[in-house]
Amino acid sequence: MSRVIGAAGYSLIELVFALSVMATLAGLAVPLVSTTIDDLHAAGAARHLAARVASVRIDAVRRSSSVAMRFERQGSDYAFTVFVDGNGNGVRAADITAGIDRPTGRRERLDDFFPHVSFGLLDGLPDIDGGVGNQDGVRIGSTSFLSVSPNGSCTSGTLYVHGRRTQYAIRILGATGRARFYRYDQGGRRWITR
Repeated sequence: MSRVIGAAGYSLIELVFALSVMATLAGLAVPLVSTTIDDLHAAGAARHLAARVASVRIDAVRRSSSVAMRFERQGSDYAFTVFVDGNGNGVRAADITAGIDRPTGRRERLDDFFPHVSFGLLDGLPDIDGGVGNQDGVRIGSTSFLSVSPNGSCTSGTLYVHGRRTQYAIRILGATGRARFYRYDQGGRRWITR
C-alpha cells in the first residue's frame, strides 16, 4: 500500500485575497496617519511659537528692557529673530542696522523644526475675526516687531500657522502678553480654543 503525502499550503486564490485585504487596510491607514502627523507638526509649531513669545516676555521683565521678535518675510513664509533694546528707546529697525539693538539668538524658521509648517492661512479659511482673503500669517500691527516692554505688556496681534491641512492661530493679548491657542475645525467651520 502506498502512502500519498499531501503538500500543506495556501492556494493562489487565498494568497491574492489576503494581499488584497492588507493593501486595502494600508490604503485606509496612510491618509489617517498622514493627517495625524500633519496635525502634530502644526500643533507643535503653534505651541513652540507661543512658548517663544512667553520667553521673550520673561526676558524683557528680567532684563528691565524692551525685547522684540522681528518677523522678516522670506518668500511666502517668515523667519523671526529676537532682539534686545540697546539704548532704551525700544527695538527699532534702524538700531538693528546700526548694531545697537542686538540679537539674543539665531534666526528661526518654523519649517526648520516642524516640517511642512509655515506662517499663513490655508486657502479659503476665514481668520479669527471672520475676514476672508488676507492670507498673511503675521498680524501684529503696522511693524514687523512683536515688542515686549519691561513691565510685560506686549504688542497685541495674531500669528497664524498651518501644516498641509491643519490651521492654528496664536492670539497675543497686549496688556498681559499672554497667548491663546485656537484651532480651525474644518467640519464645524469655526475656530475653537485649545
